[in-house]
This record gives sequence, structure tokens and C-alpha cells, in this order.
Amino acid sequence: MKTQIFSALTMTLLLSYGSAKSQSKGFIKLFDGKSTKGWHSYGKTTAGEKWKAEDGALHFDPSGQGDGGDLVTDKAYSNFHLKLDWKVAPKSNSGVIFYVQDDAAKYGSTYFTGPEMQVLDNDGHPDGKITKHRAGDLYDLIKSASEPVKPVGQWNTAEIISKDGKLELKLNGVTTVSTTLWDDAWKNLVSKSKFAQWADFGTFKSGKIALQDHGDNVWYRNIMIKEL
Repeated sequence: MKTQIFSALTMTLLLSYGSAKSQSKGFIKLFDGKSTKGWHSYGKTTAGEKWKAEDGALHFDPSGQGDGGDLVTDKAYSNFHLKLDWKVAPKSNSGVIFYVQDDAAKYGSTYFTGPEMQVLDNDGHPDGKITKHRAGDLYDLIKSASEPVKPVGQWNTAEIISKDGKLELKLNGVTTVSTTLWDDAWKNLVSKSKFAQWADFGTFKSGKIALQDHGDNVWYRNIMIKEL
């Protein structure tokens, strides 16, 4: 009997391992869990000291010594599937920005060029009262179809899938936004947003991925990407 139970448990663990391995197939880690290798602060060559690798997560600590700034990947991506986990402290704000042009001399910030998936304490931060500014939204452009965000302090899993102009945002396994980039409808959408003042915003088909420094405590982990 004990042998049968052990065998069944072993099979369950193997199946679970195989499923996890299959889900991660083709994905490459962007964060090694212990350093900021592969990242730098926007406009800099290294990561700001306020970004700390601790307990397997990237933590932006606004009380820390040194500089911060949006954390940007060293590599640019075109068609991709990005996965990561995030959590925020009470009243915190951040975001995942993509197709960022890493040219601080030409563009003052990452959001001058790249759209953003919002990361937010919906109940505690003032942005939570603004339509299209809540967690899972395509910031200031498209409101989430639903709000599957977890309570403050808990981990959320976000996904950004962009392929040949088709964009999908997911939060905790639920699609929050589905749209098309770069067509006339997209241009019209941008023209009615706060980004209309920046002519190059949302026009690029390749760029870097950024984690936003909004001056608040935020954590990111399990950051991985698959090029499509």
C-alpha cells in the first residue's frame, strides 16, 4: 500500500514538473533572481542603486541610497510574450512599459515612446479613481475588460503578448486588454490620450522593456520573455 501511495505521489510530482517545464518552454529569464544583470536605468549604463535584488525579486526601494530611474532591459524586442509577477505596497504606483526607445537625449522618459501596462494599488493610489489608470489597464489608452487584480501585498502575474501588431494584456490569467497597434484606430486612440503631445509615442515596432520607478515601493519577480 505504501509503495502504491509513493508511486502515485511520484507520478503526480513528475506530471507537475513536466507541466511547469512545458509552460516555460521557449522562455528566457530576464532576471536571475539575485542581481540587476541585463538591466540598466534609463539614460544610464548601470542600474540605479534603489533597485535591489532581494529574496528572489527586484525591489524598487524609494528610501534607499543612490539613484533610481526606470529599469530598462539591455536588449530590445519586437514580437514577444513577456511574463512577470508584481506586487505593490499600499498607495504604490508603477508600470511595465514596452517598445521603449533607449535614447534619453531625444526622449525625456520611457513613456515618451512606450505604452504601459499599469501596476497599481487601485484602492489606495489616486490613479485608481481615474478611468484607464487602474491595474491591468493599457495606461491612459484602454480600460481593462475586467479587474482580476489581487489585494495589496499579494503577487499578481502579468503577461504582455505582442505579435505583428496584435496586443494582448493578461492579469492573473485573465485577458484585460486586446487591441491592434499602429493602425488608424490606434493612432486615433493615441491622439485622444495624454500621449498625443509626443509624436513618436506608440509608433515603434521594436524596443526595450522597462519597469517604472514612480517613487513607490514595488516588487517584480519571475521575469521571463519568449520571442515570437
